[in-house]
Amino acid sequence: MEFNRCILVKRSTDLNAVKVAEQRQQMTLHCRQCNTILGDSCGICGEIMDSVMCLRVTDDVIVSDVMQPGHKGELRSCIYSSLKCQACGCAVGKVIHSAPSHLAAVRSIFLLHKANISCYILSSSSVVKASTLSFNLKPLKENIHEVGQQLEVLLETLMLRESRITDTSVNSELSK
Repeated sequence: MEFNRCILVKRSTDLNAVKVAEQRQQMTLHCRQCNTILGDSCGICGEIMDSVMCLRVTDDVIVSDVMQPGHKGELRSCIYSSLKCQACGCAVGKVIHSAPSHLAAVRSIFLLHKANISCYILSSSSVVKASTLSFNLKPLKENIHEVGQQLEVLLETLMLRESRITDTSVNSELSK
């Protein structure tokens, strides 16, 4: 447990909680400084540059009006705005407005720095550091393949039940 201003927070470094979160469990994303909710797992679309990629964030995330050019590292040749927590003013990420083609996928996506956020995992009621989690999503092709396999199993089950019902109705007709 940890006291953060007037809130008692249950912190967890439990590896089981981390594994549960990585299985795409529902969670909320919080400012590590003040615990304000910044987003949730429904808006997460991946991970890049030590940041969680979010399609949407809460109104508590303020996008700076100032656009800054990136001069070094991965943000070289990018133009971005900083994201700040409305409650405490802590820098929580960036939104890239202009980027080279290799970063085209992150244009206009909210990038929340993993080092500046924590995650509240709903199923285990625990708070973990975002830096301990992986937010990489499975490719769509893998998900479609899994759903296809599940549908095939369901189809086989339905066909088996249908044949049992047919056999039962034929047997009852013969016994009359």
